[in-house]
Formats: sequence, structure tokens, C-alpha cells
Amino acid sequence: MGNVTSNVAAKFAFFPPDPPTYDVIREEDGRLVFSGLTADKNVDVHLLDTKGGSKIVATFWRHPFARFTILYSHGNAADLGQMQELFIELRAHLRVNIMSYDYSGYGASTGKPSEFNTYYDIEAVYNCLKREYGLKQEDVILYGQSVGSGPTLHLASRSPKLRGVVLHSAILSGIRVLYPVKMTFWFDIFKNIDKIRQVNCPVLVIHVSSPFFAAEFLLTSIVLYIYVHFICGAYCQLID
Repeated sequence: MGNVTSNVAAKFAFFPPDPPTYDVIREEDGRLVFSGLTADKNVDVHLLDTKGGSKIVATFWRHPFARFTILYSHGNAADLGQMQELFIELRAHLRVNIMSYDYSGYGASTGKPSEFNTYYDIEAVYNCLKREYGLKQEDVILYGQSVGSGPTLHLASRSPKLRGVVLHSAILSGIRVLYPVKMTFWFDIFKNIDKIRQVNCPVLVIHVSSPFFAAEFLLTSIVLYIYVHFICGAYCQLID
């Protein structure tokens, strides 16, 4: 019964666009290019190997005066091709670098989407930030939207010196999306409500005002010295 419920939750968690909305092309000089992006957009494209055996696409949107880098984990029904305009706007207005990626099975990334593959995916992207750009934990802000809150809290719970975490329309867990249970079962996926207790940096929670229970439960699970704010209502509708 547990495995069946877990598999059902996983099916509700992942909706990769089909067909993908972009391609990754390798130029004659070996450089990777993201379809539809010109060189003046100042974006590095990476193909990263993960522990799960996938090759995932990651894009580093560079700002010349950035102090911090956002590692962005997108929602369950999008891929990087649909996120380009958002990343351009965020980079310009916040003056940050943005590292974005597609989960296994999304966009031009290989493999199949699963809970553990998203964990392997974000670990590979974070390692790329450290290896290729020399970033430290203190330089990184994690941003997780919807299902992206799962890999975000997975990494945040293991990275005590992060600059901060943003949770946008976060889920409590996979089963809790389907049923209003009050305890965590062993077969559940994305156990965010438990992992958030292990986060040691400031957290920003963005959630619509109704329904609000997911944000409220996450709030009650956060240790007291984390700063938490809510941005609700019309603003959330604009950024969803």
C-alpha cells in the first residue's frame, strides 16, 4: 500500500513539458548553446553528470555586479525554456547571478523525474557552482517553487552557512498534497515539513493567502531564530 501511494504522489509531482521547449546545441568549438539565447544574454550552459546517472542541463545567468547567486529550482510543469524571461528580470532587478537547472527527465536533461533524482540533480548543480565559479555557501540563496521546494530543502538541510532560502508555494510533502494527514509516513516523498527543522539560515516563505495551510505548517516547523516573512495575495498571482 505504501509503495502504491508513494508512486501516486510521484505521478502528481512531475509534469515535464512534452515536447521540451528548448534545445541545447554544441558548437564547433565545444561550447554549449541554449536555443533562442544570443551571446549578449551572458549565460553559461552546462551539461552535468549526477549520482543518479542523468545528464542535466544547467544555465548560469551572470550579472556583472552580483554579490550573491540564486540557485533556482522551478515548479513541476515548467522547463528552462519557459523560464528565460523570469531569469532575465530577476537578474536585472535583484542584481544577482542565477543558476537554474532542469530536473532529470525535464527539458533536455536525460533520465526520469523522481524524488531522489531531484536531490542528485541539485547536488550536481551546487557542486558546479563551487567548482566552476568558486562560490561558497555564504554566497548562495536557494529558491524552490512548488515541487522545487523538495530539492531546495534537501540541500538547505545539509548546508548550514547558506545566505538564505526562499520557498515559493512550497509543499509539505508528497502525500500531504493528496491527503490532509498529520504524520509523516515512511513511504512519503519530499518530506519538507520534517527537513525544514534542520535549516539554519533565514527563510522567506511566499504563499497565496488561500489556501494557506501549507505555509502555516512549514512556519510551525521552523526553529525560532530563522526570519520568516509572507508575501501574499495579488503579488503571488503575478509571480506564479
